[in-house]
Amino acid sequence: MIDVDGTLLAGKTELPLPRTDVVSRRSLIESARNSAKRVVAVTAPAGYGKSTLLAEWASIEDRRVCWASVDRFDDHPTALLTLLAAATVDVSANGEQLVSEMRGVGASALGRSAPLLARAWATADEPFVLLIDDVHLAASTECGDVLEIVLSGIPHGAQVVIVSRHDQSFLARSRVEGAVFDIVRDDLILDAAGARTVFAAAHADAPDDALASAVERCEGWPAGIFLCALAVTEGARGRIAGDDRLVADYLYRECLAGLDAAAQEFLLRTAILDQFSGPLCDAVLETDDAQKTIHLLDSLNLFLIPLDRRRQWFRYHALFREFLLGELERVHPGMVPELHIRAADWYISQDSPRRAIEHLLAAGDRDRLPMMIAQLAMPIHRSGEDAVVSRWLRDLGEESVLAFPPLAAMAGWLAVLQGESPATEKWAAALDLIDVAVAPDEIRLAFEAPRALLRAAMCMDGPERMLESAQYGVANLPVWNTWRTVALHLQASALLLLGDADAASRDFQLASESAVSLGNTNTHVLSEAELAVLAIERGDWGAASDHADAALRTADANRMDGYSVTALAFGAAARVAIHNAETHAAARLLTRGMRSRVHATHVLPWLAIRARLQLAMAYKSLDDEPAASLLLREINALLRHRPHVGTLADQVGVLRKTVATSSASRQGTAPLTPAELRLLPYLQTHLTVAEISQRLFVSRNTVNSQLSSIYRKLSANSRSRAVSRALEVGLLGD
Repeated sequence: MIDVDGTLLAGKTELPLPRTDVVSRRSLIESARNSAKRVVAVTAPAGYGKSTLLAEWASIEDRRVCWASVDRFDDHPTALLTLLAAATVDVSANGEQLVSEMRGVGASALGRSAPLLARAWATADEPFVLLIDDVHLAASTECGDVLEIVLSGIPHGAQVVIVSRHDQSFLARSRVEGAVFDIVRDDLILDAAGARTVFAAAHADAPDDALASAVERCEGWPAGIFLCALAVTEGARGRIAGDDRLVADYLYRECLAGLDAAAQEFLLRTAILDQFSGPLCDAVLETDDAQKTIHLLDSLNLFLIPLDRRRQWFRYHALFREFLLGELERVHPGMVPELHIRAADWYISQDSPRRAIEHLLAAGDRDRLPMMIAQLAMPIHRSGEDAVVSRWLRDLGEESVLAFPPLAAMAGWLAVLQGESPATEKWAAALDLIDVAVAPDEIRLAFEAPRALLRAAMCMDGPERMLESAQYGVANLPVWNTWRTVALHLQASALLLLGDADAASRDFQLASESAVSLGNTNTHVLSEAELAVLAIERGDWGAASDHADAALRTADANRMDGYSVTALAFGAAARVAIHNAETHAAARLLTRGMRSRVHATHVLPWLAIRARLQLAMAYKSLDDEPAASLLLREINALLRHRPHVGTLADQVGVLRKTVATSSASRQGTAPLTPAELRLLPYLQTHLTVAEISQRLFVSRNTVNSQLSSIYRKLSANSRSRAVSRALEVGLLGD
């Protein structure tokens, strides 16, 4: 079996082999290098030799060279930051660890991962140049935001070269600061001398007037001139200019027509692949000699770009692929879905289900997609890539999601874990309407148990109903099913709300042990955190320390900062640290807990309230009355949404009395609210208040109000000072 994902990631950070048969751009490269600008932006349409310029730069550079090739699968912050961290793994001392730190949910990429990577670059022990190809494929605003932040970490003597088909808005501030050297389309057009080099490389002999005609007709476009050279080798010299079609279209057709029928079919049918290898092409074409054809086409210089030094994986030049896809649709209009399905089957056989899903989506296959997405949703959530699952669900369509009840339940669970109130309630209402009475047993159980557990988790009707729903899961799920660990934890939580601490402790222990054996990190962190709190409440600080440490080890090992399930663990661990007189450690734990509480909303009321109670008690122990008061106000707001939380209400009452009787003269500044913490990472970017309001889906007035509050709380009078203070105290990049 081929490690497809590992091979492709390695290939995306591998320096390309230099070519000697291309027009040299050395003078442009030297100008960019000598400019000492920290960012070089190479911006031009397809076919202007941007990637070739990068390869030449890599071959002549005397600094450490790092390479990253972006593809469409990198169009979300976690994937893009992981790629950039992998590309620069040798730049910092802890490079390998840094790659795994790029995970996170919600604003974690912007608030934690991107600043971490920027700091690693800023402290590099030697100058480096990072060459990033095809940045336009990471087109989302979220990717632009994190790129702006990491680029701020480029140290003196280092450069990042960004290649894109169009201008990138995230470079706006760097341009204003004079930190960008631009190479644009007009810098890359070819003259007659350049055309002569291109023709010679293609072994095409043409007189000066033909070269001049090619340059004029193609307006110096390198790819067009190369196509002219190919046309000459095929005997089409007299028809180079053409007069009834665009030159590019005509010459692409000439290029294809010059091949035998088998090679033509190979090109057309494999154009559906973003990347391809011999075995993958054999699967799609149902042949056994694809590697031979690939090597033949590679030797003919037919727009194949190798993705690894062994030349096992390739992609087509973007323009050539666009042409081939158009031809495929024209020649074989009904074949595309079948080709995608064959590609999906191959990826499934290679244990690469994520890439298989992409092909099934392209094929419009609604039979296998729901089950595959349902199986992958939680593992991908745990890797911090919720955006990927959200895109799959959106592409699949709500009707198809609801048609497969287990996937609908999973969509509801993802919304709960992300703290998304409207989405959670929408899915919960939709799930209540689904009737699976006549569905096969495996489908019915795969839906009814998660649905019951979702009801339990939301605690909409009080702890008694929560307990009933959790008990259904415990009774009906087999011990090897990971959902049973969730059921055990929810059963324990309901028992705790009902005042049975001993039974709750027993079930939390069972849930923790089961979670370890089944790899359910969320439940393990939560259960160990609850056991730590119970130990604190009975005065057993040794046991509390052990359980808190177990929760933190799992959270840290799986890079779970920012996940709502970690807020309780950080609160409990902070209380243990305070008991042990470790105030500095407690302060850092509280900062992490306050960040994680952002996603702990009323859709998980028992967790949101219990986590805030532990954080508030920790702050009270440190005599930080403003922080405790803020958390109490948040708890009060949660109770307005979910008033029936059993014994938690009594604990909240105790906290109210404690805060109310505190000294009125106590001084201090309240910590940032969840809304302010969501806003804070955007202060690292060039975005205006209006643009930030669009990102956060709030009004400009709201952003202005929150911004003023952030400045006051961080004792800052500008965005840059607020960011510096946030980095100092660990609110960003920690």
